[in-house]
Amino acid sequence: MYSDADAAALYDVTNPWDPDRYASDRFYHDLVMAADSVLDVGCGTGGMLRLARESGHAGRLTGIDPYVAALDRARRRTDVEWCVGTAADAAWDGVFELATMTSHAFQFLVGDAELRASLAAVRGSLLPGGRFAFETRHPQARAWLDWNPSRAEDLVDARRRPLRSWYEVESVAGDVVTFTGTTAERDGTVLRVDRTRLRFLSEPALDAYLVAAGFTVDARYGDWGGGPVTAASTEIVTVARRL
Repeated sequence: MYSDADAAALYDVTNPWDPDRYASDRFYHDLVMAADSVLDVGCGTGGMLRLARESGHAGRLTGIDPYVAALDRARRRTDVEWCVGTAADAAWDGVFELATMTSHAFQFLVGDAELRASLAAVRGSLLPGGRFAFETRHPQARAWLDWNPSRAEDLVDARRRPLRSWYEVESVAGDVVTFTGTTAERDGTVLRVDRTRLRFLSEPALDAYLVAAGFTVDARYGDWGGGPVTAASTEIVTVARRL
Protein backbone atom coordinates (compact mmCIF):
# COMPACT_ATOMS: atom_id res chain seq x y z
CA MET A 1 0.00 0.00 0.00
CA TYR A 2 1.02 3.60 -0.58
CA SER A 3 -0.20 5.57 2.44
CA ASP A 4 -1.76 9.03 2.61
CA ALA A 5 1.48 10.27 4.18
CA ASP A 6 3.46 8.77 1.29
CA ALA A 7 1.13 10.40 -1.23
CA ALA A 8 1.42 13.80 0.45
CA ALA A 9 5.21 13.56 0.45
CA LEU A 10 5.16 12.58 -3.23
CA TYR A 11 3.02 15.62 -4.01
CA ASP A 12 5.70 17.88 -2.54
CA VAL A 13 8.32 16.20 -4.74
CA THR A 14 6.33 16.35 -7.98
CA ASN A 15 4.63 19.72 -7.40
CA PRO A 16 7.15 22.04 -5.72
CA TRP A 17 5.89 25.57 -5.13
CA ASP A 18 8.37 27.71 -7.06
CA PRO A 19 7.42 31.18 -8.39
CA ASP A 20 10.76 31.41 -10.19
CA ARG A 21 9.93 28.34 -12.32
CA TYR A 22 6.16 28.44 -12.68
CA ALA A 23 4.15 31.43 -13.89
CA SER A 24 1.06 30.24 -12.01
CA ASP A 25 2.97 30.18 -8.72
CA ARG A 26 4.37 33.67 -9.44
CA PHE A 27 0.84 34.97 -10.07
CA TYR A 28 -0.39 33.84 -6.66
CA HIS A 29 2.82 34.64 -4.80
CA ASP A 30 2.64 38.27 -5.89
CA LEU A 31 -1.00 38.52 -4.79
CA VAL A 32 -0.23 36.97 -1.41
CA MET A 33 2.77 39.17 -0.73
CA ALA A 34 0.67 42.28 -1.45
CA ALA A 35 -2.13 41.30 0.98
CA ASP A 36 -2.01 41.82 4.75
CA SER A 37 -4.13 38.74 5.51
CA VAL A 38 -4.57 35.62 3.37
CA LEU A 39 -6.78 32.53 3.51
CA ASP A 40 -5.60 29.68 1.28
CA VAL A 41 -8.55 27.34 0.69
CA GLY A 42 -7.41 23.84 -0.23
CA CYS A 43 -3.89 24.67 0.90
CA GLY A 44 -2.64 21.10 0.61
CA THR A 45 0.90 20.73 1.94
CA GLY A 46 1.09 24.50 2.37
CA GLY A 47 3.82 25.36 -0.11
CA MET A 48 2.41 28.76 -1.06
CA LEU A 49 1.97 30.08 2.47
CA ARG A 50 5.22 28.57 3.72
CA LEU A 51 7.15 30.35 0.98
CA ALA A 52 5.28 33.60 1.65
CA ARG A 53 6.41 33.52 5.26
CA GLU A 54 9.96 32.65 4.24
CA SER A 55 9.83 35.59 1.83
CA GLY A 56 9.02 38.02 4.63
CA HIS A 57 5.22 38.15 4.79
CA ALA A 58 4.50 39.53 8.25
CA GLY A 59 0.68 39.41 8.26
CA ARG A 60 -1.86 36.70 8.94
CA LEU A 61 -1.52 33.56 6.84
CA THR A 62 -4.11 30.80 7.21
CA GLY A 63 -4.54 27.56 5.29
CA ILE A 64 -7.50 25.18 5.35
CA ASP A 65 -7.68 21.71 3.78
CA PRO A 66 -9.63 18.51 4.48
CA TYR A 67 -6.62 16.28 3.77
CA VAL A 68 -5.00 15.61 7.16
CA ALA A 69 -1.86 13.99 5.74
CA ALA A 70 -1.17 17.09 3.65
CA LEU A 71 -1.69 19.38 6.65
CA ASP A 72 0.72 17.26 8.69
CA ARG A 73 3.39 18.29 6.21
CA ALA A 74 2.22 21.91 6.17
CA ARG A 75 2.51 22.09 9.96
CA ARG A 76 6.26 21.78 9.76
CA ARG A 77 6.00 25.56 9.58
CA THR A 78 4.47 26.70 12.88
CA ASP A 79 4.14 30.42 12.17
CA VAL A 80 1.23 29.83 9.78
CA GLU A 81 -2.29 28.89 10.96
CA TRP A 82 -3.35 25.49 9.59
CA CYS A 83 -6.96 24.24 9.86
CA VAL A 84 -8.69 21.00 8.89
CA GLY A 85 -11.81 21.57 6.81
CA THR A 86 -13.39 22.04 3.42
CA ALA A 87 -14.08 25.33 1.66
CA ALA A 88 -17.60 25.32 3.09
CA ASP A 89 -16.11 25.06 6.60
CA ALA A 90 -14.38 28.45 6.28
CA ALA A 91 -16.26 30.08 9.15
CA TRP A 92 -14.22 33.24 9.66
CA ASP A 93 -16.23 36.46 9.72
CA GLY A 94 -14.79 39.20 7.52
CA VAL A 95 -11.12 38.95 8.47
CA PHE A 96 -9.12 38.27 5.28
CA GLU A 97 -8.04 40.67 2.55
CA LEU A 98 -7.39 37.84 0.09
CA ALA A 99 -8.62 34.26 -0.35
CA THR A 100 -7.06 31.85 -2.84
CA MET A 101 -7.73 28.43 -4.32
CA THR A 102 -4.69 27.30 -6.29
CA SER A 103 -3.75 24.21 -8.31
CA HIS A 104 -7.27 23.89 -9.77
CA ALA A 105 -8.69 23.14 -6.31
CA PHE A 106 -11.86 25.03 -7.28
CA GLN A 107 -12.75 22.21 -9.65
CA PHE A 108 -13.17 19.79 -6.75
CA LEU A 109 -16.39 21.67 -5.88
CA VAL A 110 -18.59 19.44 -8.00
CA GLY A 111 -22.15 19.63 -6.67
CA ASP A 112 -24.29 22.77 -6.92
CA ALA A 113 -25.00 22.84 -3.17
CA GLU A 114 -21.33 22.30 -2.32
CA LEU A 115 -20.25 25.04 -4.71
CA ARG A 116 -22.78 27.54 -3.39
CA ALA A 117 -21.94 26.79 0.25
CA SER A 118 -18.21 27.08 -0.46
CA LEU A 119 -18.53 30.43 -2.22
CA ALA A 120 -20.73 31.74 0.58
CA ALA A 121 -18.18 30.69 3.20
CA VAL A 122 -15.25 32.19 1.30
CA ARG A 123 -17.13 35.44 0.79
CA GLY A 124 -18.04 35.58 4.47
CA SER A 125 -14.40 35.12 5.43
CA LEU A 126 -13.33 38.14 3.38
CA LEU A 127 -13.29 41.75 4.45
CA PRO A 128 -15.67 44.00 2.49
CA GLY A 129 -13.94 44.55 -0.83
CA GLY A 130 -11.68 41.54 -0.25
CA ARG A 131 -10.62 39.48 -3.25
CA PHE A 132 -10.89 35.80 -4.14
CA ALA A 133 -8.36 34.48 -6.67
CA PHE A 134 -8.59 31.02 -8.27
CA GLU A 135 -8.32 29.20 -11.57
CA THR A 136 -10.14 26.44 -13.42
CA ARG A 137 -9.20 24.52 -16.54
CA HIS A 138 -11.12 25.88 -19.51
CA PRO A 139 -13.54 23.17 -20.71
CA GLN A 140 -12.85 24.04 -24.35
CA ALA A 141 -9.31 22.65 -23.97
CA ARG A 142 -10.65 19.22 -22.91
CA ALA A 143 -7.64 18.54 -20.70
CA TRP A 144 -9.02 15.14 -19.74
CA LEU A 145 -8.18 13.77 -23.18
CA ASP A 146 -4.55 13.57 -22.02
CA TRP A 147 -5.44 11.66 -18.85
CA ASN A 148 -4.74 8.11 -19.97
CA PRO A 149 -2.19 5.34 -19.28
CA SER A 150 -0.25 6.12 -22.45
CA ARG A 151 0.98 9.25 -20.65
CA ALA A 152 2.27 7.41 -17.59
CA GLU A 153 5.08 9.24 -15.81
CA ASP A 154 8.13 7.67 -14.18
CA LEU A 155 9.18 9.41 -10.98
CA VAL A 156 11.07 8.94 -7.72
CA ASP A 157 9.34 9.68 -4.43
CA ALA A 158 10.65 11.30 -1.24
CA ARG A 159 12.05 7.97 -0.05
CA ARG A 160 13.86 7.45 -3.36
CA ARG A 161 11.49 4.70 -4.52
CA PRO A 162 11.11 4.43 -8.31
CA LEU A 163 7.43 4.70 -9.21
CA ARG A 164 5.11 5.10 -12.15
CA SER A 165 1.88 7.13 -12.12
CA TRP A 166 -0.95 7.62 -14.59
CA TYR A 167 -4.53 8.84 -14.91
CA GLU A 168 -7.48 7.19 -16.58
CA VAL A 169 -10.86 8.79 -17.32
CA GLU A 170 -13.91 6.80 -16.25
CA SER A 171 -16.67 9.10 -17.43
CA VAL A 172 -17.54 12.55 -18.74
CA ALA A 173 -21.05 13.55 -17.68
CA GLY A 174 -22.00 17.10 -18.57
CA ASP A 175 -19.33 19.31 -17.01
CA VAL A 176 -18.10 16.66 -14.54
CA VAL A 177 -15.16 14.38 -15.32
CA THR A 178 -14.50 11.30 -13.16
CA PHE A 179 -11.07 9.70 -13.35
CA THR A 180 -8.61 7.59 -11.39
CA GLY A 181 -5.00 8.28 -10.52
CA THR A 182 -2.79 5.20 -10.09
CA THR A 183 0.54 4.98 -8.28
CA ALA A 184 2.50 1.82 -9.06
CA GLU A 185 5.93 0.29 -8.94
CA ARG A 186 7.88 0.38 -12.17
CA ASP A 187 6.97 -3.26 -12.87
CA GLY A 188 3.29 -2.33 -12.86
CA THR A 189 2.44 -3.51 -9.35
CA VAL A 190 -0.35 -1.18 -8.26
CA LEU A 191 0.17 0.49 -4.88
CA ARG A 192 -2.67 2.98 -4.76
CA VAL A 193 -5.68 4.09 -6.81
CA ASP A 194 -7.47 7.38 -6.09
CA ARG A 195 -10.77 8.31 -7.71
CA THR A 196 -11.46 12.00 -8.37
CA ARG A 197 -14.31 14.09 -9.80
CA LEU A 198 -13.66 17.54 -11.25
CA ARG A 199 -16.09 20.10 -12.61
CA PHE A 200 -15.26 22.07 -15.75
CA LEU A 201 -17.40 25.22 -15.65
CA SER A 202 -17.74 27.58 -18.60
CA GLU A 203 -17.21 31.30 -18.05
CA PRO A 204 -20.95 32.14 -18.06
CA ALA A 205 -21.76 29.35 -15.61
CA LEU A 206 -18.86 30.28 -13.35
CA ASP A 207 -19.82 33.94 -13.31
CA ALA A 208 -23.44 33.13 -12.51
CA TYR A 209 -22.33 31.31 -9.36
CA LEU A 210 -20.03 34.19 -8.38
CA VAL A 211 -22.71 36.83 -8.83
CA ALA A 212 -25.25 34.78 -6.88
CA ALA A 213 -22.72 34.46 -4.03
CA GLY A 214 -22.13 38.22 -3.83
CA PHE A 215 -18.97 38.61 -5.90
CA THR A 216 -18.09 40.71 -8.89
CA VAL A 217 -15.31 39.75 -11.31
CA ASP A 218 -12.41 42.19 -10.99
CA ALA A 219 -10.11 40.48 -13.48
CA ARG A 220 -10.25 37.51 -15.82
CA TYR A 221 -7.30 35.99 -17.68
CA GLY A 222 -6.82 33.15 -20.11
CA ASP A 223 -3.18 32.55 -19.23
CA TRP A 224 -0.71 33.26 -16.44
CA GLY A 225 0.80 36.19 -18.29
CA GLY A 226 -2.36 38.28 -17.95
CA GLY A 227 -3.69 37.69 -21.45
CA PRO A 228 -7.44 37.62 -22.19
CA VAL A 229 -9.53 34.48 -22.43
CA THR A 230 -9.56 33.39 -26.08
CA ALA A 231 -10.68 30.44 -28.15
CA ALA A 232 -7.28 28.88 -27.49
CA SER A 233 -7.15 29.42 -23.71
CA THR A 234 -6.56 26.41 -21.46
CA GLU A 235 -7.24 28.29 -18.21
CA ILE A 236 -9.87 30.58 -16.73
CA VAL A 237 -8.05 32.65 -14.11
CA THR A 238 -10.37 34.75 -11.99
CA VAL A 239 -9.94 37.50 -9.40
CA ALA A 240 -13.34 38.23 -7.87
CA ARG A 241 -14.19 40.90 -5.30
CA ARG A 242 -16.62 40.68 -2.40
CA LEU A 243 -19.43 43.18 -2.83
